[in-house]
Amino acid sequence: MPKLAAFPKAFMQALCKEGTMTVSEWIQLASKLDVQGLEWYAGFLEMADESNWPRFRKEVEDTGKTIPMMCCSPDFTHPDAAFRDKEIAKQKRWIDMTHTLGGSYCRVLSGQRRPELTLDEGVKLAADSIYACLPYAQERGITLIIENHYKDDFWDYPEFAQKMDVFCKLVDAVNHPNFGVNYDPSNTYLAGEDPIELLKRVSHRVVTMHASDRYLAEGTIEDLRKEEGGAQGYAKRLRHGEIGKGLNDYDAIFTELKSKGFNGWISIEDGVDGMEQLARSVEFLKKKIAIYWP
Repeated sequence: MPKLAAFPKAFMQALCKEGTMTVSEWIQLASKLDVQGLEWYAGFLEMADESNWPRFRKEVEDTGKTIPMMCCSPDFTHPDAAFRDKEIAKQKRWIDMTHTLGGSYCRVLSGQRRPELTLDEGVKLAADSIYACLPYAQERGITLIIENHYKDDFWDYPEFAQKMDVFCKLVDAVNHPNFGVNYDPSNTYLAGEDPIELLKRVSHRVVTMHASDRYLAEGTIEDLRKEEGGAQGYAKRLRHGEIGKGLNDYDAIFTELKSKGFNGWISIEDGVDGMEQLARSVEFLKKKIAIYWP
C-alpha cells in the first residue's frame, strides 16, 4: 500500500527565505497529520548547516515519521560545462543530505528551458548530468526521481522538460535501476496538457508521486493553453486547492498506478490555506488509497 508524506507548501517562504518558521516548528505542526513521512526540501535555511541534518532526522523520527524523499532543483541544461559540474556537485551534496536524513528518493530536474537550446542538446545535457550522479546515488542506496516540473521558484525560465514529449524523451534516455519518475498531475495542467495521458506514457517508471490539486480561478483550460509560456511565474489562472476538489481525477490516476504495481510514497504538496486544509487532503487520499490498495 502506498504511504503518505506531507510537504510544507504553505510555509516555503517562511522556511527558505524569511526564516520566520523553524524546521522544528514545521516538524511539530506536521506531527499531528495522519501521514507516515515528511518530504524534505534542500533549500530550508537551516539545512545549510550540515550538523542540523542528523538532528532533524531524529526530531522527525521521534514523532513516529520518516523523511522518505528530498525535493531539490538542479539546473543541468546550462551550455557551460563548468556550470553543469557545479550543479552535479550540488546534486551529490543533496544525495548525501537525503542519505543522512534516512531518505531513499532524491529529485532531479532537467534544467531551465534556455532559448538557445535545441531539443536534442537539452536532452543530452540533462541525461549526461543525471548519469554523472547515478553511481554516487546508487552507492548510498538513493533513487533519483525526475519530476514533470513547471519551474523552480528561483529560475528565470520554465523547466526544459516541461512538455510531455520532451519529458518522455528524457526519461527514455536514462535507463538505470536507481532512476525513476516522480509524477505530479497538477504540473501537467501548467503545460496545457492532460495528466492522465502523461501518466499512461510513464506509469511503468513512476516510483513516487506528488499529490496536489489545482482549480481554475478564472477562464478555461483553453485560455490556459494559450497563455502557457508567456508568464515567468506560475500561471495566474491556476490555484492550488484542497485535494479532491480540483481538476485532477484521482480515480483515473490511482487506477493506472495500481495497474502498474505502484506501491511508493505519495507526498502531499498542498495545504496552501493552512493545516486544516492539509488534514482534509490527507483524509481524501487515505480513503482513495484504501479503495485502490485494499
